[in-house]
Amino acid sequence: MLKIENLHATVADKPILKGLSLEINAGEIHAIMGPNGAGKSTLSYALGGRPGYEITDGSAQMDGADLLDMDPHKRAAAGLFLGFQYPVEIPGVSNIQFLREAANAQRKARGEEPYSGADFLKLAKEKAALLKMDMEMLKRSVNVGFSGGEKKRNEMVQMGILDPKLAILDETDSGLDIDALRIVGDGINSIMRAPDKAVLLITHYQRLLDYVQPDFVHVLADGRIVKTGGPELAKQLEDEGYAAIAEAA
Repeated sequence: MLKIENLHATVADKPILKGLSLEINAGEIHAIMGPNGAGKSTLSYALGGRPGYEITDGSAQMDGADLLDMDPHKRAAAGLFLGFQYPVEIPGVSNIQFLREAANAQRKARGEEPYSGADFLKLAKEKAALLKMDMEMLKRSVNVGFSGGEKKRNEMVQMGILDPKLAILDETDSGLDIDALRIVGDGINSIMRAPDKAVLLITHYQRLLDYVQPDFVHVLADGRIVKTGGPELAKQLEDEGYAAIAEAA
């Protein structure tokens, strides 16, 4: 599904990723943990194609295609979804209209018929119910006036509607209370835990992994992966911190 080899990336001419390699197969959920400044968000933005994140070496392929050679909207149409640590507000833009336009743009790029109004409304209701989100919130401007937890739940509704192959979720647990964390975790499992999909979870804490159990946990330090293990590695990090593992690496 995703194969990253020796990836180097800079931001404002500062090296951040320094030879990162990672392979994620279909049907797998991987978690990346690490201290602040390790390069976790840089990895997500580089894969998503955000301007200002320059790839200086290495490669990234999704389903055998050169991901880094695609424009951001083509990466999305190919099945990549990027969940942001801080979802943006878009005043004056209807949430549900935004979601319909995004879904139909991707369907058009794949040569599929656009959703009719009735079909899309049915889909939106289904995904909103999955995240326990009131349909009235989908009629408001995108994320405007939403709490941190509501923004993350809205983003998961978006993920459900777009139905990606690969979801890269950058600190989706940030700003969530206990109830919202469980709802978002259940949503990720319902939408993305499938044999033809994959997830890369970027997180500081083990708590999200109580709900979305990963197949592999990776420790990212100084721009590269320094240790890989199973779910027990996340618990070890929670107990011991990153310093000992990073120093040993």
